[in-house]
Amino acid sequence: MSKDIRELAWFKSSYSGSEGGECVEVATRPDTVHVRDSKNTTGPILTVAPDAWAEFVAFAARR
Repeated sequence: MSKDIRELAWFKSSYSGSEGGECVEVATRPDTVHVRDSKNTTGPILTVAPDAWAEFVAFAARR
């Protein structure tokens, strides 16, 4: 894992609750959005373009 990714400012959704549960963390940069499992912060990271992330979030909000 690159040093740049480890130093990102990760955040969880306000919907994740205080008990943890099933949640992802997100870190944004101007040209990328990084997503990881909040229970496995050293595991794989999904990286997508900001427009793809925005489209996904809009889709999920409609569900």
